[in-house]
Amino acid sequence: MAITSLTPVQNALRSTVALKVLMAVSGLIMIGYLLAHMYGNLKVFAGAEAFNTYAHHLRTIGEPILPRTGLLWIIRAVLIVAVLSHVGAALVLWARARTARGGPKRYLFVIYHLLHLTWNVIHPGGAADTPYARVVNGFQIWWVVAAYTVALIAVGFHLRHGTWSALTTLGANTSALARRRLNLLAYAVAGVVTIGFLLPPYFILFGLVR
Repeated sequence: MAITSLTPVQNALRSTVALKVLMAVSGLIMIGYLLAHMYGNLKVFAGAEAFNTYAHHLRTIGEPILPRTGLLWIIRAVLIVAVLSHVGAALVLWARARTARGGPKRYLFVIYHLLHLTWNVIHPGGAADTPYARVVNGFQIWWVVAAYTVALIAVGFHLRHGTWSALTTLGANTSALARRRLNLLAYAVAGVVTIGFLLPPYFILFGLVR
């Protein structure tokens, strides 16, 4: 049987499809993480004890099979791989189509968020020993909430487009009805994540959660 080699164009097309699939899968992993993270943030409405217990449980889940924070590190590793894969694939695809697009998209900005609420390095509103207190202290400051709002709106726009693109790449966009449903799902995901993340800061800012 004769073996036919792919032409440079065919190789490029195959590579582009693979990169788009990588972007889709890694993007869906990040969306899943955002939904889980949003659920955790909403624990703030249950009070300090419930929120701090939840934060502590994240570090002990899986014991004694896993070491302390073992599952958290597994999740972090998967998320880091997903983010690097997503950004790397996006940059390659952008570079190939740079004549048709204005520039690479900006991705989620998380450094400040990690420094504040995860690593407890910076302390807007005052230093605090517990996760709940860090959240409440930080979001009592209007400019922190304003910056958070701008970031979440940007995330929302990216999620709407990303959800649509990811599921389209994976074959969900097959008909007019499927496109309508996919569009509704994309808006729903973006809306739920954006609103879900913004509820705690604004309730804290206006004194409804203390």
